[in-house]
Amino acid sequence: MNIIGLIAGIGRLPVEFARAARGMGFDVIAIAVAPGVESELAQAVTRFHTVGLGELDKLIGLLQQAGVQQVTMLGKVTKEHLFSGTARPDARMQQLLANLQDLNDDTVMLALVREFANAGMGVLDQTQFIRQLMPPPGVLTNRQPTPGEQADMEYGLAMARQLGGLDIGQTVVVKNKAVMAVEAIEGTDACIKRGGELGCGGIVVAKAAKPQQDTRFDVPSVGPDTLKTMIGAGAVALVIEAGKTLLVDKKQVVELANMNSITIVAM
Repeated sequence: MNIIGLIAGIGRLPVEFARAARGMGFDVIAIAVAPGVESELAQAVTRFHTVGLGELDKLIGLLQQAGVQQVTMLGKVTKEHLFSGTARPDARMQQLLANLQDLNDDTVMLALVREFANAGMGVLDQTQFIRQLMPPPGVLTNRQPTPGEQADMEYGLAMARQLGGLDIGQTVVVKNKAVMAVEAIEGTDACIKRGGELGCGGIVVAKAAKPQQDTRFDVPSVGPDTLKTMIGAGAVALVIEAGKTLLVDKKQVVELANMNSITIVAM
């Protein structure tokens, strides 16, 4: 039977992937690399391990011992851990980071892809088993966007694509065609909160793939936690890039949006 290694961060995506892969007959060896990984993941996979963030040698060793030749990386692992001291890189990770020209997301992730390749493992397209989570174009909620919200969505999506082109982030918060906040190392939720504070509510959240998006890592995603943060920030609309954004727990997301008069559009 084929074996897939799942390097798991926070959120529902690792669980969704594991269930889909197991349903197709694959064994899944999951290794959690961040605190707060979904508790369901351990029951959804064949084997489950935990390693500290930065313990690259131990991570690769566990995958090799299990006979893994293909891996995928799913779930939120924010880069701030590299700077806060919460991650303790081992010698292998320290050497990898020391050889990089910068610590931009794509630079770090491509270096990890090369490290896995050197260890005899390819990195799968993140969406390979979960493409059904990427909605086609259309309004997903009961409420249609107003003309003003539609204009902010189009503007916000264009800004998010430009931000992604700089390899900084994927999320932009706008109001009245003015950028309130952009996502950087702090992550999507913190960006939305800051945008809500600066915009005093009534904000539109836009999330887009990078123009140069490598689907082996960092494919944009939204889920119930995103909506809960938006509700707290007084958001009125969310726009995602159709066919390029993973929508996790769609039923719950749409229910939360409808209950709070938030419109969601895949554009």
